[in-house]
Amino acid sequence: MTGSPELKKSPLHERHVALGAKFAEFGGWEMPLEYSGVVAEHTAVRTSVGVFDVSHLGKATVKGPGAAAYVNACLSNDLGRIAPGQAQYTLCCNERGGVVDDLIAYLHADDDVFLIPNAANTAEVVRLLQADAPDGIVVQNTHDDYAILAVQGTNSDEVVAAIGLPTGHDYMSFAVADFSGTPVVVCRTGYTGERGYELVVPNAAAVAVFDALLAAGSEHGIVPAGLGARDTLRTEMGYPLHGQDISPDISPVQARSGWAVGWKKEHFWGDTALRAEKEAGPARILRGLQAVGRGIPRPHMSVFDVAGGALGEVTSGTFSPSLKKGIALALLDAAVKEGDQVTVDIRGRKESFDVVKPPFVTVNVREG
Repeated sequence: MTGSPELKKSPLHERHVALGAKFAEFGGWEMPLEYSGVVAEHTAVRTSVGVFDVSHLGKATVKGPGAAAYVNACLSNDLGRIAPGQAQYTLCCNERGGVVDDLIAYLHADDDVFLIPNAANTAEVVRLLQADAPDGIVVQNTHDDYAILAVQGTNSDEVVAAIGLPTGHDYMSFAVADFSGTPVVVCRTGYTGERGYELVVPNAAAVAVFDALLAAGSEHGIVPAGLGARDTLRTEMGYPLHGQDISPDISPVQARSGWAVGWKKEHFWGDTALRAEKEAGPARILRGLQAVGRGIPRPHMSVFDVAGGALGEVTSGTFSPSLKKGIALALLDAAVKEGDQVTVDIRGRKESFDVVKPPFVTVNVREG
């Protein structure tokens, strides 16, 4: 695949071509799906280290007096729980309580918040924040100004430290460091469950940082990893994907993401609907499914009880390279409990699955 002119490309696109990447469309961007193969890249992250180009992820700034308080009045989580230098997973909800997007908020200061939404939703998140912004608060879409590199795996500390960037800080905290005269934001977070870092890099320095990471990681067996492996890794951890496990029609209460809602806050977008749903109890709940046999579930496959009654559908499903079996997240009738057994219609065959609590795997994350 040589590329589609209508799709945006990462500043690292030519590097990916040279590395033999296979590409796919993600949120309007042409991004690497895989290089050496999804299973090999997945395994490298679980056992050593991999580097992902996730530059398709959105970037936006909210600046001005009271910027943090404004963001806190809009997005679901309580930004007051964290201090400058920390980041927070949060949700942008609609008035029905559905999820317009999930994103990471980086709190630089009371007057400076950096947001990382999903690629396809960045423009809408920015539009919503701009529409409600009081005088003095400036919301800017900086989607095309930065690359984001995710270094993930057991040896991520060694690789990041080897190129002169800080490591060892607490989970969901970040530092701004210098790389050859360019400021780079280094946040200890990721979407794989493994110890790792996400680096926010100005476009002009993206190639130099990428090359340095691959060189520094060679002794640890670093591999470039595509978004195919990122998806199997996040599914093993039970992390939701917007548009599948959460969406404008799937609330955080249904998705078991109520921990990302600041219930004690006076107000946030969608709070009335979410409080009512929490009080009444949701009609459906996101559950984990693990194959008893060899069935591999995929999104939108129907789920049934053992008597054949309809329960819901798979939202995310894949083959787990770590477990060597099929796993899924599924939005099911709230009566379904962990420990139950259900069936999934896989191309006309009813395959048995156990209802389990994610994550599906245990990872070894070093502290400190």
